[in-house]
Amino acid sequence: MLHTSPLVGPQPRVQCQKGRLLASVVAAIHALVSLGLIFLILLHAGRGGGLSDMFGGGMSSGFSGSNVVERNLDRITVVASVVFAITTVTLTFMWR
Repeated sequence: MLHTSPLVGPQPRVQCQKGRLLASVVAAIHALVSLGLIFLILLHAGRGGGLSDMFGGGMSSGFSGSNVVERNLDRITVVASVVFAITTVTLTFMWR
């Protein structure tokens, strides 16, 4: 619920210093994870190979090590997306 003041306007629900600090930390994590997700998604090999070809993904496609790298990249991307979802929901409820 937003509290209104005639001079300031709507205020967020977080009123105490600890709440503001926590919201700032969660927002910083959210921003870092979102940038990381952009980078990780661009690394994935698509139809054209993506940016993963720049780092040797296309050259070592005959080796068995490339499958391990792709699986690890998938796992890291999934973990980053789960953290992104958690921080999104957390920020939504903190500033609601």
